Amino acid sequence: MQIHFLRHATFILELKSTQLLIDPMLSKAKTLDSIPKSANKLNPMVELPLSDFELSKVLGQITGVLVSHTHSDHWDPEARNLLPKDIPILCQQPDVSKISGAGFTNITTLQNELSWQGITVHGTGGEHGKGDNIKKLGPVSGFVVRAEGEPTLYVAGDTVLCQKVEDAIKAFTPDVILVNAGAAFLNGGPITMTAEDVVATCEAPPSSARVVAVHMEVMNHCRLTREGLRKALAEKKLEDRVVIPADGDMLTF
Repeated sequence: MQIHFLRHATFILELKSTQLLIDPMLSKAKTLDSIPKSANKLNPMVELPLSDFELSKVLGQITGVLVSHTHSDHWDPEARNLLPKDIPILCQQPDVSKISGAGFTNITTLQNELSWQGITVHGTGGEHGKGDNIKKLGPVSGFVVRAEGEPTLYVAGDTVLCQKVEDAIKAFTPDVILVNAGAAFLNGGPITMTAEDVVATCEAPPSSARVVAVHMEVMNHCRLTREGLRKALAEKKLEDRVVIPADGDMLTF
């Protein structure tokens, strides 16, 4: 299994001969609005680690797209412009109308378990924050991806550590857990994983899973940096358990 991490929560997952694009935010730097009440910077704050030619080549090779939810940092206008309208897309039920409304015609709802493109994908839940933020930000999803002879990957999506995440880890015993960190804040509270959440994810049974932490240093409301997370992990002696990829990194499991 290979993860070609691009930026924020966007990556390409390769299993067998299948290449899946996850949560595409493909806009050029500083072309999206700043998140209100955050650092006054346009988003995304950094460019993709691909030239236009390289991105076109990558998009020509993918066999499908997984969308955890349709906030603009996971499903942006550039993705809607660049992706073929007939490309297979897996998403949660509440997002079907928004994606189809953008002209996409090959949409599959990811609820429970689905066999697709030679792999098995299972939808999971999450909570995009705490308290009132859960309702304000709407439903979010994650997914577990399996293929014969490959590690099991759990992509938690935009969620804080909550019972739904803990239940997914217990139910699927993933080999690799990819979490959206960054401690993104909205209305005074975190809406993605903090450093403490990442530490607790490492400690959640089964405790042997490798953790990949992304979703940092791209959007202006993400307060946790890579270096800040490294320091928190070092204090708990968890540096060897967590991979914090740079934009463009290729990870093999």
